[in-house]
Amino acid sequence: MTPQDVERVQSTWAKVVPIRDTAATLFYGKLFELDPSLKSLFKGDMTAQGDKLMTMIDVAVKGLTRLDAIVPAVKALGQRHVGYGVKPQDYDTVAAALLWTLGQGLGDDFTPEVKASWTEVYVLLATTMQSE
Repeated sequence: MTPQDVERVQSTWAKVVPIRDTAATLFYGKLFELDPSLKSLFKGDMTAQGDKLMTMIDVAVKGLTRLDAIVPAVKALGQRHVGYGVKPQDYDTVAAALLWTLGQGLGDDFTPEVKASWTEVYVLLATTMQSE
C-alpha cells in the first residue's frame, strides 16, 4: 500500500461519508444479492448494522496512516467475525459488494486508480482480520 493509495482512499471516503446511510443500504443489498446465505449472519436491526459498518470503515480509513495503531482492533474484529460464522470466502463477496457500492456512491470519481487503491487497502485489512 503506497502513500498514493492511502490518499486516494481517504479522499474518496470523505465523499462517501455524507451519504453513509445510503451507502450502507446499497452495500447490504448488493452483499445479499451476491450471496443470499449471508443474510442469516445478521440477526439485528440492519440500520444499526449499517451504522456500525460505516463507523468501522471510517476508523480504518482514518487509521491508514498509522496502521500499527489499528492492527490490534482489526485483528479483534476478525476474531469476532469468525464467531459470527464468517468464512474466508465471504471476504471476497464483501470486497465485491464494497467496490460496487463505492462505484455507485462515487460515480465518475471511482476511477480505475481509485478502485485499485481501495482493493489494495481492502486486501490488507481483510488479510489482517483473518490472521491469527
